[in-house]
Amino acid sequence: MTVLAVVFILLGLFFLVVAAIGTLRLPDVFARSHAVSLTDSLGAFCVLFGLALYQGFGINMFKILVVLALLFLLNPVIAHATLRAAYRAGVKPQAEENS
Repeated sequence: MTVLAVVFILLGLFFLVVAAIGTLRLPDVFARSHAVSLTDSLGAFCVLFGLALYQGFGINMFKILVVLALLFLLNPVIAHATLRAAYRAGVKPQAEENS
């Protein structure tokens, strides 16, 4: 069970690093938010699921799974609210160079 937990944690860390690279490399808030909200959800799921497996059955596993459920409920809402606030503030998407 410990090996499976470590695999999930490392997989989650990979997706979180990809999200960080996407934040640095993408041109505007809209593209950044798209990349981060997707990979952040998957990365956090893998890390938290790995931690839950590592803890085994008990109160700590229950707490981790509650945090995981809240994350999946709140992450899309937070991404949408951030983009809506940027759009209402007048932030324009960066135009493609080929058009």
